[in-house]
Amino acid sequence: MTYTDDTRAKRNVAVLVMAQAILGAQLPMIFVIGGLAGGQLASNVCLATLPISFIVFGSMTTAPWLSPLMQRNGRRFGFFLGAFAGAVGAAVSAYGLYTSSFTILLVGSYLTGIYMSAQGFYRFAATDTASDAFRPKAISYVMAGGLLSAVFGPQLNKLVQDAFVVPFLGTYLAIIVLNLVGMLLFLWLDLPKGSRTEPQVVVQAGRSRRDLLRDPRIIVAVICAMVSYALMNLVMTSTPLAVVGCGFTKNNANDIVSAHVLAMYAPSFITGHLIARFGVERIMATGLVILAAAGVVALSGVALPNFFIALILLGFGWNFGFIGATTMLAGAHRPEERGVVQGMNDMIVFGMVTVASLASGGLMNCSGGTAVEGWNAVNLAMVPFLVLAGGSLIWLVRQPKMAH
Repeated sequence: MTYTDDTRAKRNVAVLVMAQAILGAQLPMIFVIGGLAGGQLASNVCLATLPISFIVFGSMTTAPWLSPLMQRNGRRFGFFLGAFAGAVGAAVSAYGLYTSSFTILLVGSYLTGIYMSAQGFYRFAATDTASDAFRPKAISYVMAGGLLSAVFGPQLNKLVQDAFVVPFLGTYLAIIVLNLVGMLLFLWLDLPKGSRTEPQVVVQAGRSRRDLLRDPRIIVAVICAMVSYALMNLVMTSTPLAVVGCGFTKNNANDIVSAHVLAMYAPSFITGHLIARFGVERIMATGLVILAAAGVVALSGVALPNFFIALILLGFGWNFGFIGATTMLAGAHRPEERGVVQGMNDMIVFGMVTVASLASGGLMNCSGGTAVEGWNAVNLAMVPFLVLAGGSLIWLVRQPKMAH
């Protein structure tokens, strides 16, 4: 179905922007304290970032069943389920901290991953009622909702992270409240009934997963989304450990992560316009170049300005690379293939992000005798993946022009 009047789409975008702002605040909060909490409970310091890895692993393993579930029962049902899982996950994680159980903390982290997976579909829901012209802007506006979460989350975390004798317990208790309040927003979503009633035979009429991955635009979109997200996660996950390890404070880490998340979402106001004007391939390439620049700045020193500038560039690079890849993917498949393509994309993307977040702790804490050596190892690890994504993009633009 094609929508030419975007009034409905703009209403849905407004709801999704608010959801991104309120519910999305929990992720920067967890990414600040996840590695630090893991470090105080894990028996092996190399496993400090495992709680974050379990969140991403939960997201990866949720996407393949959540996407078809939403195609059958509606986006709103899936978004309610995600917020509920976020509340339960935070409660379980809080109990793990209270009882000093690393295992229970990991279980709670996995459940939080269900929320993270659902949030990943906000950007796709924004396109469900949008016209072709409004689609990239709708994605960008929803991603821009992260601006508020970038400020709200880390600043709230400053207030609650040490509110109890047990470090970081207050963070998880606050996240329970965010999920319970935020899920009410989805009552105002106005999505097409067809997203709930599409018969299964229509889904089966699309191309197979193998054929989909043979489509040059789909495979390159998946690769660039995977690399952009994985490298952002690799570096961001290690940042609180590196900041504290280099002698700075937890509040410094909150401020740096806040600046990073602001940079992730601030360009979203114009990313859609830039894609429409210059083409999605150029914007994705720009994102990869900026990610490389972030690594160069990080490798040049460990003063606070280095951390701030590197993480801001990391956010900008992720925005161009990931929104560009999402836009390319959204235009590369037929409507009946939506559930399969989006689920497959997020499974692959978050599979690599899981590996990146797990590797982050090992590289940071176990690649040398100092925090500086570990931080350098994390940033050097970006190189082969940037080469992979850049090479795939060059390969795509050299392909014969295809109609999409």
